[in-house]
Amino acid sequence: MNIVVLTGAGISAESGIKTFRDENGLWEGHRVEEVATPEAFASNSKLVYDFYNLRRAQLLDPKLKPNDGHLALARLEAAFPGSFTLVTQNVDNLHERAGCKNVLHMHGELQKIRCLQSGECYQWTEELNEKTPHPKGLNSPLRPDIVWFGEIPKHLDQIEQDLLKADLFICAGTSGVVYPAAGFVQLTPRGCKKIEFNLEETPISRLFDETVLGETGKTLPDFVDSLIP
Repeated sequence: MNIVVLTGAGISAESGIKTFRDENGLWEGHRVEEVATPEAFASNSKLVYDFYNLRRAQLLDPKLKPNDGHLALARLEAAFPGSFTLVTQNVDNLHERAGCKNVLHMHGELQKIRCLQSGECYQWTEELNEKTPHPKGLNSPLRPDIVWFGEIPKHLDQIEQDLLKADLFICAGTSGVVYPAAGFVQLTPRGCKKIEFNLEETPISRLFDETVLGETGKTLPDFVDSLIP
């Protein structure tokens, strides 16, 4: 049996991760075009660095911890003898901190930086700016390893391969409006059991066999309990 899980901002929000996006669509008072595009980085790298430094620093807050939803998925992976892939749209490290091993971050990771010259990524927990020394001494700029608007998400080939052979697809805490993730449910084969976990129904709820409403920190543990003897 093959299990594929897709998680979104909803599961991290239950741990207190700030979305940084308000009702007007602004990110910390900035338009998306100012802080989350390659063009923004080219025109005002300091603003972009500062924006992601704030987000990276939040992950070091000792009060920030994986919630019961994260822990339930880690428990499922540990107990399940088959193939288990967790695909997340989140850029935090809460799934790993909960104990998940096979995690694909399709939108990148806050605690990684990327060399613009080589494309190589490095673990990073400190502040980053235009004067940060290159980890390998290269004379090349460094950027957050985040997939910005207009860029192609990571791991899409592997994600598609796993979805095409999934027997169970779990979608937790996603809005159902951001593509390509919102289209993943349609890549699963006939016969695959598809279950959505969210606070409310989404535009893609009709594509699932079942939608479980409520906080994922409460609904996912109950579901995992039903799968694990």
